[in-house]
Amino acid sequence: MADASAADPGAASPLLVVCALGIERLALRGGDRGAAAGPVVLLRTGMGPRAAERSMERVLATAAGPGPGRPEAGDAGPPGRPPRPGPTAGHRPVRGPGPAAVIATGFCAGLAPGMHPGDLVVADQTRDHAGSTECTGTEVLASALAELCRRSGRGPAPAVHTGPVAGSDHVVRGAERARLRATGAVAVDMESAATLRTAVRAGPRPVAAVRVVVDAPEHELVRIGTLRGGISAFRVLRSILPAFCQWHRSLPLSRR
Repeated sequence: MADASAADPGAASPLLVVCALGIERLALRGGDRGAAAGPVVLLRTGMGPRAAERSMERVLATAAGPGPGRPEAGDAGPPGRPPRPGPTAGHRPVRGPGPAAVIATGFCAGLAPGMHPGDLVVADQTRDHAGSTECTGTEVLASALAELCRRSGRGPAPAVHTGPVAGSDHVVRGAERARLRATGAVAVDMESAATLRTAVRAGPRPVAAVRVVVDAPEHELVRIGTLRGGISAFRVLRSILPAFCQWHRSLPLSRR
């Protein structure tokens, strides 16, 4: 794999990193994107599948490149209101010689016994009532995350789980969590399935979903960010952007 650290960002397809919550965006903003193969754009959609779908439709509808005076991708506001500026002044609009690769990320509820807050989940597919979307380069992404966690030197490395990630339009707890686990899903969140489905509907492109477990069957939280599990998940999310960039560099589209 070529070293992309000196690559011209304008010569590579963009990487669109999509999250829902302000706290997720805060964690991701501090990530290291120095090894990115092309422009890295962070989009906060708002919470829930409908918000994710609307935001992705707006951003990818202009993926050929915003003209003069058109905004960069950033926080996507309600319908009829333009997106707010991107998370940093250096972020570029979602444009490039190839379609933007998309990673849905943020926090999730783990479904498998033995999961702990801070564990990572790499989806091989996302699925909800509207269908399923196959993910790209799951093994590459899982390997990059595992290696990154091993090198972090911050105590025991979080486990990296792979498998289907289910979508829901509400917070899942108790018996409903067990029912989703019985379908084979390893985690559940509210936006990944809608985000990836909308992304591929707008045109063929690489897609992936990486989630950080914020609560699990034996570690349910009342509110994100108020307990130790939420803090652990935040720290992990803040550290994983380099693995996203490595996944992006591995894609043929990123070298076009």
